[in-house]
Amino acid sequence: MNNQVNERQERQQELTVLENSTVTRQILDRVGDKWSMLIIVNLGVQSLRFKELQRRSSGISQRMLTQTLRHLERDGLVWRKATPTVPLTVEYGLTELGESLLAPLTSLVEWVNGNRGEIVRARTDYDKSHGDTDTEIESESASPETAGTIGAE
Repeated sequence: MNNQVNERQERQQELTVLENSTVTRQILDRVGDKWSMLIIVNLGVQSLRFKELQRRSSGISQRMLTQTLRHLERDGLVWRKATPTVPLTVEYGLTELGESLLAPLTSLVEWVNGNRGEIVRARTDYDKSHGDTDTEIESESASPETAGTIGAE
């Protein structure tokens, strides 16, 4: 019983720190946005040129990819290597810090994939009980390549 109380108190202290830390919130916003997550996961497989990264991050605009990569580079999660060729060749990869983020992201993706059906059912039940007919619901019958992809919509 005391262990549970202590654990709750520790979690509350952690939340208080989160509430009072602008930098912590900024970092969580960055690593938690769908494009950053998708880029980090893609670069976790191998370093990629800009256009290949854009192809693998289906749906992202060139402007959004550029902006997200700059933010991730600024935060020390991604490196950028420009080779002076015609046209300029730019390659991106994960830094050691970025690679350390892969395990938590992978765990999150596994949690989402393991609970997707239950969440879809909860959404359906909620929408039915609240008369919400305009809400788009992803079904379990969605194609496997899109249903299991981070950032796929």
